[in-house]
Amino acid sequence: MLRVIGKRLLLLVPTMIGLSILLFAWVRALPGGPAVALLGEKATPEAIERVNELYGFDRPWYEQYFIWAGRLLQGDFGTSIQTSRPVVDEFMRRFPATLELSFLALIIAVGIGVPLGYFAARRYGKVSDHASVILSLVGITIPVFFLAFILKFIFAVKLGWLPSDGRQSPRIDATHPTGFYVWDGIITGEFDAAWNAIVHLILPAVALATIPLAIIVRITRASVLEVQNADFVRTGKGKGVAPRTLRTRFIMRNALLPVVTTIGLQAGLLISGAVLTETVFAFPGIGSFLATAIFQRDFPVLQGFIIFIALAYALINLIVDVSYTLIDPRVRVQ
Repeated sequence: MLRVIGKRLLLLVPTMIGLSILLFAWVRALPGGPAVALLGEKATPEAIERVNELYGFDRPWYEQYFIWAGRLLQGDFGTSIQTSRPVVDEFMRRFPATLELSFLALIIAVGIGVPLGYFAARRYGKVSDHASVILSLVGITIPVFFLAFILKFIFAVKLGWLPSDGRQSPRIDATHPTGFYVWDGIITGEFDAAWNAIVHLILPAVALATIPLAIIVRITRASVLEVQNADFVRTGKGKGVAPRTLRTRFIMRNALLPVVTTIGLQAGLLISGAVLTETVFAFPGIGSFLATAIFQRDFPVLQGFIIFIALAYALINLIVDVSYTLIDPRVRVQ
C-alpha cells in the first residue's frame, strides 16, 4: 500500500509541472493585463510600463516562468495585485469557507443520492424508478447559477426563511480561531454562531449539490442494477442467504466501487466549481475571489489558487484509490 501511495505521489510531480506550464501560458493569453485592469482603460502607456516593470511582466515569458516556478518551490506563491497581500494568506482566509460549503454540498449529494439510486434500482421499471431518472436528468441539465437565483428568490426574498448572502449575520459577534465558522462556534461554545453559519450555508450548498446529486443517483442506480443481476447474487439467493446480508455484503459492497470513484471526482469538482454559486450568494470563498481575480487579471492569485485546487483534487483522488482496498479485498490482493 505504501509503495502504491509513493508511486502516485511521484506521478504527481510531472503532472504538476505540466499543469504549471499550461496554467502559466493560459494566464498570459488572457486579453488585457494586470496593469490595464489596475489602472483602467485610460491609463497612459508610461504608467502601464511602470506597473509591468514593477511586477516583472516586461521580462521574457520563459524568464517569468522560471522565476515563478523557483519561488513556488520555496513556498512563495507571490503577492496579490488586488490586495497587496501574499497569495497564501488570501487562500487560507477563504479556503475554510469553500471547504465548509463543499463539505455540506457533498453530504447532501451523497446522503440523498446513494439511497435514492439504490431505491430506484430495487424498484426497477416502476414509477419511482422512472421518477428518479427524470429528476436526475433535470438536476444535471439545470445550470447551477440559474438554480441558485431561483432558490435565492424563493427562500430568501419571497419567503424570508433563509439568508441570501454571506457566511454569517453581521449582528453575530463570534470568534473564529480556525476560519471554519461552524466548527469555531462549536469549540468556543457559541452555538448560536454555529447555527447561524449553518443557516447561511443551506441555500448555496443545495444549489452546489444539485449536479453531483443527480450524477451519484444515476451511477448508483446503474451499478446496483448491474450487481444485483450478477451470478454470485443469484447463487446467494439460491443458497438461502438472508436478504439483509444479500443487500449489504453482496450487492451494495460490490456496487460501491464506481460510486466511490464518482464521489471522489465530484468532491474535487465541488471545491473547484463553486465559483458561480459563491458569486450568486456573495459567499466569501476561493471561488468568488477567483472570479474577481480573472476580471482583474490578478496573475499571482490565478496561478496560486489553481495550483492549490489542483493539489487538493489530486490528493482527493489518491484517498479514493486507497479507499478501494477497504471496500473490495480483491483490490488489496492485486
